[in-house]
Amino acid sequence: MTDIYPSRHAAAPEMRPRLDPVVRSAWTPDAPISREQAEAFDRDGYLLLENLFDDEEVTYLQRAAGKLLADPDALDEETIVTEPQSREIRSIFDIHNQSAIMARLAADERLAGIARFLLGDEVYIHQSRLNYKPGFKGKEFYWHSDFETWHVEDGMPRMRALSMSVLLAENTPHNGPLMVIPGSHRTYLTCVGETPDDHYRQSLKRQEYGVPDEDSLAELAHDHGIVAPTGAPGTVILFDCNLMHGSNGNITPFPRANAFLVYNAVSNRLEKPFGVDKPRPWFLAHRGAPEPLAIEAGPLTERIAA
Repeated sequence: MTDIYPSRHAAAPEMRPRLDPVVRSAWTPDAPISREQAEAFDRDGYLLLENLFDDEEVTYLQRAAGKLLADPDALDEETIVTEPQSREIRSIFDIHNQSAIMARLAADERLAGIARFLLGDEVYIHQSRLNYKPGFKGKEFYWHSDFETWHVEDGMPRMRALSMSVLLAENTPHNGPLMVIPGSHRTYLTCVGETPDDHYRQSLKRQEYGVPDEDSLAELAHDHGIVAPTGAPGTVILFDCNLMHGSNGNITPFPRANAFLVYNAVSNRLEKPFGVDKPRPWFLAHRGAPEPLAIEAGPLTERIAA
């Protein structure tokens, strides 16, 4: 298959135009977001949604996250990623298959319904994880486009996926919140450097390949600026798969945590990776024929056991 988004092949980075639309559905009054929100997502590549979940639902999600973090022996060991220089948990992957509450969250109409509208197709979970950035020790996530990695190392053919970060602790300007470059989703920034085998083992702790160059990042930041969306627990930040984003380390005593869900269009199922011989493992990228999510309405707290 022709690779319309080549990366990690050339000796120098390139800024290529995006070849896919951002919002795939025409807005109508019964859409799950307002016209203004749809236009903002198309323009900026991200949205911040507040008050989607009530206090009881947020408490349920926090308890589910606490249970995952407190009992790592009950989890699949492969899905746990620790900080680069400690045994502190950095991420737990495949959370929608390891927690009934997280599975219900992934299928919730308030999230999956928006993803289905923006992507213009039925959706499935490409990847899920719990991100935890502990106080004082939480390390940074360097700038990157998720799609560049998902395309090169997983085989995602087109830009028809998005991420939703459900905040489980208050994200402030000081405790390493997500940072985004609005509008950068319309530029595909290629990276340099041949990807080594089993790159994921190192990249999940500290990425060295698939990393944008500083000159191109500076150009994007000067052109578009940098925004750090923040919010209380229960706030949802959703962003396009090609939006340039990252976060600083957390040197405050206040931990940061979020449930991270990646929705991909069923028609955009993974193929052979475009830049490596061996795809990343199952807990990082769902392979095979995807099952469309059975979207559920109603409070998260109904009929749920952790």
